[in-house]
Amino acid sequence: MSIVTTLELLPLLGAVLLAVIPKSNAELAKRVALATSLVTLAVAGVMAYKFQIHDSAMQFVQSNKWIASFGINYAVGIDGIALVLILMAVVLVPVVILAGWHESENGKWSAKVFYILILVLETMMVGVFAATDVFLFYVIFEAMLIPVYFLIGGYGRGERAAAAMKFLLYSLFGGLLMLAAIIGIYVIAGNQIGHTFDLAQLSTLTIDSSTQNFLFLGFFIAFAIKAPLWPLHTWLPTAAKSATPGTSILLLGVLDKVGTYGMIRFCIALFPEAAKTFTPLIIVLALISILYGAFLAIGQKEINGLIAFTSISHFGFITLGIFAMTSQGLSGATLYMVNHGFSTGALFLAAGWMVSRRKSSNIEDFGGLQRVTPVLAWTFFLAGMSALALPGLSSFVSEFLVLVGTFTRYPIAAIFGTTGIVLAALYVLIVIQKSLHGPTTPGNEDLKDLNLREKISVAPVIALLVIFGFFPKPLLDAINPASQTVMTHAGVTDPAPKAGK
Repeated sequence: MSIVTTLELLPLLGAVLLAVIPKSNAELAKRVALATSLVTLAVAGVMAYKFQIHDSAMQFVQSNKWIASFGINYAVGIDGIALVLILMAVVLVPVVILAGWHESENGKWSAKVFYILILVLETMMVGVFAATDVFLFYVIFEAMLIPVYFLIGGYGRGERAAAAMKFLLYSLFGGLLMLAAIIGIYVIAGNQIGHTFDLAQLSTLTIDSSTQNFLFLGFFIAFAIKAPLWPLHTWLPTAAKSATPGTSILLLGVLDKVGTYGMIRFCIALFPEAAKTFTPLIIVLALISILYGAFLAIGQKEINGLIAFTSISHFGFITLGIFAMTSQGLSGATLYMVNHGFSTGALFLAAGWMVSRRKSSNIEDFGGLQRVTPVLAWTFFLAGMSALALPGLSSFVSEFLVLVGTFTRYPIAAIFGTTGIVLAALYVLIVIQKSLHGPTTPGNEDLKDLNLREKISVAPVIALLVIFGFFPKPLLDAINPASQTVMTHAGVTDPAPKAGK
């Protein structure tokens, strides 16, 4: 059994163990969930240690017959891109559990159910990044909706039922388009190489340009909804405002990356010519996302809404890097996915603690927190600076690579994208000024700073923001060979440097 399969099964086994714990024993359920997530993280560390970073081929491969009559297999394996995303996911899960120790207390169901949903979701997050059978990927892609729907609808706040339903309907619509495209490519494969869903074999098919364009759109729209990319983004602010901080971290930090990961793994790998055809349109959509998300973030009065719109802008940068079709852009986009997961995670953690203490999500209500809750204020400040891509913090490296990689092929797009950095300074610095500095807003005088549990939970995330800001090499060493393989398969090379006059 592959270590990837072991990594998938561990959270699932933890969920089964939670199922037999009495629902009245919430404290035991929390401890079991945390222990399970830490064991999973340890196994992921072993997997990372054994991973051959200079090998661009899929590693830890396992393939077993699942539905043999249709050529469907349980097939998993990882390259450097999948590796770093899986590591990001398994790091964030124990952080979410420890930081949100009391998140399940106001839900419709018991704490036990809450943590079962979290662990089942962790299994699916690992599986969706590791799947090398297209049908298996689709099944996990759709199944992930179930735990997220119940996490938002059962444990969220405000209009949580409506937010959960909106998320579900958008995602199901995209999933149906993807299913239609999967059926189409399955039929084509049957006529050329025999019925199969194996990604490596499907990538060798010869598909005429018009058919390839339709199939590409089926996958791309599903991934653009998941990412989310403008104009298919409207479910995200509603979900982020209604979900608990922990759910929001997993939703924006990990699950939305399935969309941008899918663009790399499936859109470009299966339909390279169609990817080139639609690249100009996608770059325009990415630029709109960057600017639109930034402008709306500037005008937000509610803190979770602000974080949601900043993420729309960040996903525009990621998509821009992917479809710049350069090795720097693609590596930068993948690194951006990881760094965004940690910076957004830290933002949602700090914002969640601010809201729970102040009993308000209005930015204007948080004035002067640096005097009252200095550790919480510094946590929010560092997370905000990372979202701003301040040099020395992790997002700077990835944003720089995306823009440089884009500039070598699409200089005008890179210039417009750079405008997003200026706007990011506005939406980050404005909220920091309003919430952390200035006179202490009445009602904030007696707010409590972070306790030991909260400090322990956020410390690893802040540490990673700093470490990867100064030393991103371990991540890039894993990412670069896989990015080069994607580029080679797509039939594109980096633009040649222009000789100076």
